[in-house]
Amino acid sequence: MIIVRLISYLPLWVLYLFTDVLYLFGYHVLKYRQKVILDNLLHAFPEKSDKERRSISKKFFRNLTDTFAETLKFYTISQKEIEKRLTILNGHLIIDRVNHGEIVILISGHFINWEAYVIGFKALVDTRLETVYSKLSNRFFDSLMMNIRGRFGGTLVEKSNFGRNFLEKRNVPRAIGLAADQRPGNKEIRYSAEFMNRETAFFEGPEKLAKRNGYAVYYCNMKRPKRGHYTMTYELVCEPPYTDAPSHSITDAFIRITEKGIREQPEIYLWSHNRWK
Repeated sequence: MIIVRLISYLPLWVLYLFTDVLYLFGYHVLKYRQKVILDNLLHAFPEKSDKERRSISKKFFRNLTDTFAETLKFYTISQKEIEKRLTILNGHLIIDRVNHGEIVILISGHFINWEAYVIGFKALVDTRLETVYSKLSNRFFDSLMMNIRGRFGGTLVEKSNFGRNFLEKRNVPRAIGLAADQRPGNKEIRYSAEFMNRETAFFEGPEKLAKRNGYAVYYCNMKRPKRGHYTMTYELVCEPPYTDAPSHSITDAFIRITEKGIREQPEIYLWSHNRWK
């Protein structure tokens, strides 16, 4: 871990030199997951030419390798540099609710760099963020990611412990961050809907949590204006009362917002994940 910390102190432009090499080797030599990436893009953008989809795949892979450098940098990044690289809009909407004693649900899709969601909110908006995460099988990397995500305060809750943690803290005002576009496990209840031109299974945990307890739901729309810089805009998805809300209304709204973000900047969505397996 000490070696990782020392490397993390290097300027981001130096770390990008390593990821430039990683991009060239991974994309052009190993052709890492190119079949999955191009197949996902073909279904998502059938109206685009092969050349256009390959262009998106190259930009995506470059952005993906850049996240290795950026995530490593987050291990030791200063508050001052965070303020230069990350911009958060409408964060006050969430904190106003928390300050009035509410619990708020934050949802997002897997846009690059997803670690910036956690780091940015806690560093620039408020530390009353509870992030739900899935434990990594590798102990070293799990510990590393815990340290990175724990920067600037906040709370980390492993997915399997979320139910018990929620019952213990159900009266504690805070924001709860959830990734809402993950593929459900085989034993989880699924909702099926069209997403990027394909029938897709969704886990409706955020919707059930919000409707059952009367929580407002906000979506974080991420943009990557240039290398190493991110803008995250929070927008209201749904708010109580949910008395007349149809089934799956929050999940359906999430799907449409996520699709809009993908079409606006497709190269920052996680195409290498076999989401439609």
